Amino acid sequence: MNSTEELQSKINNAKSLDFGTIITETIEMFKQVWTKGLLVVLLIAISAVCISVLFTVIGLVPKTDASIFTDGITWETFTSFYSLNAIYSIPQTIIVSALTLAFVGAFYRICYQMVTEKNEEDDYFYFFKNGYFTKVLMLAIIYTAIATVAQLLFFIPYIYAFVPLSYFAVVLADNPQLSEMDIVKVSFALGNKKWLISFGTMFIAGILGMLGIIACFIGVFVTISIVYLPAFLIYKEVVGFDNVSEIDQIGME
Repeated sequence: MNSTEELQSKINNAKSLDFGTIITETIEMFKQVWTKGLLVVLLIAISAVCISVLFTVIGLVPKTDASIFTDGITWETFTSFYSLNAIYSIPQTIIVSALTLAFVGAFYRICYQMVTEKNEEDDYFYFFKNGYFTKVLMLAIIYTAIATVAQLLFFIPYIYAFVPLSYFAVVLADNPQLSEMDIVKVSFALGNKKWLISFGTMFIAGILGMLGIIACFIGVFVTISIVYLPAFLIYKEVVGFDNVSEIDQIGME
């Protein structure tokens, strides 16, 4: 297990990464884990739909007044509608974020087991057990708070914050012993250090993931899990895993 200081030291001293290599490894790894990724995406989608239905039934669906657009869309009406929607969605966003972090964290553990050649049973509900879900819920609250503030500041701050937030699940998966704030600190340290290559590879992976739409839209459930892999591979190259061979630990120039 790594301490926060060890993780931050590795991040600060990380070698530069090659964009093309990360994309290539993302595609190759996706070929190996797409079935596992499909199951995770389905679990997240089903959970999100169930939460949405539940909030609708109990009357907690975000209510925003679309009538403000009666006289046309202006910058003022748009920002008002956008801000109110982001604020009113907070309770639902926290729950969906918690479930997403738990499932994606479990997916990263499965990827980790594959990379380190550990013969363990795939456990998609790992972070719902072992006393971890309270930590996941706190991370979801922090995630939602940061994302909401970034959304209220509009496009550029949200795009910037998206990268560090994307590392929450992978840092949690490899270091579940860390406190919530330490996971946040490490995620932002890694996201800031490798922001450009993270954003670039995630953007390309997102485009590749959306190719599933070609297959009557439903195919996107099969392909979209590729978007989770750049964060995992960048973390692997920068921080490494305790049981990965020395060759795998070598950073790319």
